Amino acid sequence: MKQRVVFILVFLISVLAVSAQTHYWIAFSDKNNNSHSLAAPEDYLSERAIQRRAQQNIPIDSLDLPVNQNYIDSVLTLDVTLVHASKWLNGITVKTTLEGLEDTLMNWSFVRYVQKTKPGPVVKSASRKFEDEAVLNEVPIDTSLYGESVHQVSMLKGQFLHEKGYKGKGLVIAVLDAGFYKVDEYPAFDTLWTDDRILGTRDFVNPASDIFSTHYHGMSVLSCMGGNIPGQLIGTAPDASYWLLRSEDAQSEYIIEEDNWVVAAEFADSVGADVINSSLGYYTFDDPSSSHQYADMDGRTTRVTRAANIAASKGMLVFASAGNERDNSWFRIIAPSDGEKVIGVGAVGADLVPAYFTSAGPAADGAVKPNVAAMGYRAIAQMSSGSVGQINGTSFSSPILAGMATSLWQMFPEKTSAEIKEAIEMSASKYSSPDTLIGYGIPDMQVAAGLLGYQSANPDHLTGNWKVYPNPVKDRMLIQTDITSHEIFRIQLISADGIAVKNWERTAFRTIEIDDLDGISNGIYFVRITTKSQSESIKISKLD
Repeated sequence: MKQRVVFILVFLISVLAVSAQTHYWIAFSDKNNNSHSLAAPEDYLSERAIQRRAQQNIPIDSLDLPVNQNYIDSVLTLDVTLVHASKWLNGITVKTTLEGLEDTLMNWSFVRYVQKTKPGPVVKSASRKFEDEAVLNEVPIDTSLYGESVHQVSMLKGQFLHEKGYKGKGLVIAVLDAGFYKVDEYPAFDTLWTDDRILGTRDFVNPASDIFSTHYHGMSVLSCMGGNIPGQLIGTAPDASYWLLRSEDAQSEYIIEEDNWVVAAEFADSVGADVINSSLGYYTFDDPSSSHQYADMDGRTTRVTRAANIAASKGMLVFASAGNERDNSWFRIIAPSDGEKVIGVGAVGADLVPAYFTSAGPAADGAVKPNVAAMGYRAIAQMSSGSVGQINGTSFSSPILAGMATSLWQMFPEKTSAEIKEAIEMSASKYSSPDTLIGYGIPDMQVAAGLLGYQSANPDHLTGNWKVYPNPVKDRMLIQTDITSHEIFRIQLISADGIAVKNWERTAFRTIEIDDLDGISNGIYFVRITTKSQSESIKISKLD
């Protein structure tokens, strides 16, 4: 019995020692004398990642090179353990019980700076990270294919893509989140497993954990994209493939999670992901000395935002939740949704009204943020209970749009990520007059497809007695009608916010040409045609 007590005491002491380890970020000054070469990217990038760069004319550069192993080995001569390394930001995270590590390392010529990122021991955070995403009452599910998820798809005109067979097939989405509870069990994900479209998992918080026993949040996020329960829930990219990457520790909030995010995004890039969805965000921490200010939300300052921008520059689409902070003191968007190259996503309800919690922009430098919005109030997702129900948060508007963009990209595989991002923004409902709650507004996948070059079988987009083409228009448009009377009718070009920007009067011949559109700003407009007996409005896209 005495031996058993001694063993238990030794075990507890060892556990406490591990939990008391402090984590540090160590930034290096350069990548000199690197053992890897830009001429041999296959040593550190997958073939798919190399092809993505080649297809989009993105050069392989020093950011792609791994961290100098000699620098890592030098740090490891101290009593520290390597947690992970970031090639994009050129540094490593280590954990140790050593005192004075910062003072020691700052005397080394290749160390740029050192920051404590997680103290030891860790006390569970007093705040709840995901309280705005709490489960709401479940809803009756109808018998149609989409069930109640029809609203989050149709709001984006996603059925236009799905009905043509574009559901994300052949593209890879990396999901960065806090855990993927029972993704290996719940029926929403059966087809992903059956088709071998869960490509793998990686835990950057605790590599030894069972990622399917961790937090539910990433599971619900995944269901908004990859879920497939006919009659209940159809995700926006149900045919895409997925990497499940845990970067978030739901029990605490320290800046180390930004560094976890960075290496997770690098991993996503290296294995060839096309899209990253991050339903995570950062602004304040349990260690107040690490907390950000609104001034840091300028699109290029925080480590997580810098990495998100780099990820986008490598040819990936990067989606990030704008945050659920408008009903608390922070109020504003959070990192990395502020990123210059990142698509920050706000939340609306089925009525298209901004959700009460969706974080407000703009970015601290005045840039439009969030970029766009999708359904995040009473969105439909797989619940931790095993049922399908309603859930709140920009955590869900982001993947709903990320999956939709993936399906759009499948339709236009030759386009770059930047071109897809631009089309999504230009297609949105408030493109000509963005605001601070939903940015450019709610995207329209049919309009985005037109902007990217889709031509329907008819020269149209049109209903009733009138046809307008081409659509999108540039400097001229043609209006056709079957009306045979030669009465005078009025044509108006109406902006998305209801302002008449151009007026014409014409006689109703079979084809009328309007050729003075070259001074009109890009965006979404309505052509309103009014006769003595009727009025009809047709939605068009204007681009240079």
